[in-house]
Amino acid sequence: MTRVRLVQGLVAAAALLLPLSACTTTTGGTGGDGGGAAAQEVVASGQYPVENLDPHSASGGSAGMDLVAKEIYSRLTATDETGKIVGDLATEWKAGDTGDSWTFTLREGATFTDGSALDSADVAASFKRFLELDSPPAANFPGVTVDAPDPTTVIFKAEKPDAALPSKLTTFYVLPSETPAKAGAVGEKPVGSGPYQVESFAAGQDVVLVPNAKYFGGAPTLTKLTLRTIPEISTRLTALQTGEVDVVWGVPDDQLAELRGAGTIKTESVQSAGSVLIWFNSEKPFFKDKPEVRRALWQAVDFATIIKQIYPETGTPADSAIAPTVLGYAAQTPVTYDPEAAKQALTKAGFDFDKTYELQYQSQFKPFVSAIVSDLAKIGVKVDAKEKEQAVFIEDLLAMRWDINFQQVGTAGFDASTNLGRLYTCAAKRNGYCNPELDKLLAEAGSNPDQAKREELYAQAGKIIWEDAVGMFPMFVKTSYAWNDKVSGFTLDPQGLPDFRAAKVAGS
Repeated sequence: MTRVRLVQGLVAAAALLLPLSACTTTTGGTGGDGGGAAAQEVVASGQYPVENLDPHSASGGSAGMDLVAKEIYSRLTATDETGKIVGDLATEWKAGDTGDSWTFTLREGATFTDGSALDSADVAASFKRFLELDSPPAANFPGVTVDAPDPTTVIFKAEKPDAALPSKLTTFYVLPSETPAKAGAVGEKPVGSGPYQVESFAAGQDVVLVPNAKYFGGAPTLTKLTLRTIPEISTRLTALQTGEVDVVWGVPDDQLAELRGAGTIKTESVQSAGSVLIWFNSEKPFFKDKPEVRRALWQAVDFATIIKQIYPETGTPADSAIAPTVLGYAAQTPVTYDPEAAKQALTKAGFDFDKTYELQYQSQFKPFVSAIVSDLAKIGVKVDAKEKEQAVFIEDLLAMRWDINFQQVGTAGFDASTNLGRLYTCAAKRNGYCNPELDKLLAEAGSNPDQAKREELYAQAGKIIWEDAVGMFPMFVKTSYAWNDKVSGFTLDPQGLPDFRAAKVAGS
């Protein structure tokens, strides 16, 4: 398909011509507007930085990437606040008779920010690029091919039936067909089709967005949306209280009550599809084929007390590797805290108490990790907790450069296929664990069109993952939000990915 792209300078100039509401402007958030009308500008700060703007890169599927990607790009499907699959670029979709193909019909009239039409050729090219760059979510689509028989039709063909493909596609974003399949190709002002376009970007700092006047859903009300990275939670909350920032999430439990007392700040916690997991690297000889060692380490940590002390409002002791809001959840028998039994089991298994084991994590989980390290030390297990910046964390995670890995994981599409089916197969190579019996269950669960049967199969798979202690699965997570009470209309997304396309500021 031949298409003439406008230069970035023209795009930027066009952005200046977008209609503005009759509001004053401020340099920070909505606070302190000098007594005039409130500016339609919002500054939001979440838990994770945005390292680049390419949704097909190694950062694909990360919370920072998904936060900005859903504002500047479009997908075939998305999830609403309840986890229901809804159309974005697609108006309808249906499976073929044998279940190994899905046909999507695209909405007409969708365009990119440079004014060019978005059609099936862009979807097909984007999907191929997504696979070629080996973005982490691409692991959900082994052997899947795509065809674009006409401008409004896209057909995905799998090697075997895939009942969850519409759910999986919530992780796939569409770019212009000519975007090269190389790192950095989208640049700092990418061409997208979402509600916003990029005004400026600084990796790990601010992404400044302005309305996309050509958005098929109608341009947002906000004249500017800034997604700001503030690594330290205390600094982030201070910025909220002073009005520098308008919306934050991932608020620690012990700060929620104080924020509620401020009078101008609202708070709410919503049940997510996320959970905390602490994987053991089963490629390492001290964990490989040793479920008794992995389970003993799990038994040595008093997770119930840690959760009660640190996360009394936003944490719930887990009884599954996936959250209750996810299709495929099934409760397992909780692991009971018993440090004496744990030490005996480790000793019997010949565990090396002289070795120091590396646990990698990111800064927001430091209190949780410190408590884990302390409990393991009580039975003589030495753990070196390594705090890593997100880019290094992801690189080391994928390269398996760790002994124990601590992370919070969501479930895209609220379907176990995008969690269990992506992370725990032999082919995934995400934690070193390999079990042909589990692979068989996950494959059957992913392809079976009967939802009840899928739930049954995922329950069996979940039991294997739990009882083999592929990791420790201590906590289900609620996402806590706090925001300036003048701001409304954004979604309290359970995954910590609020959508600001309908956000507005009172008083304009």
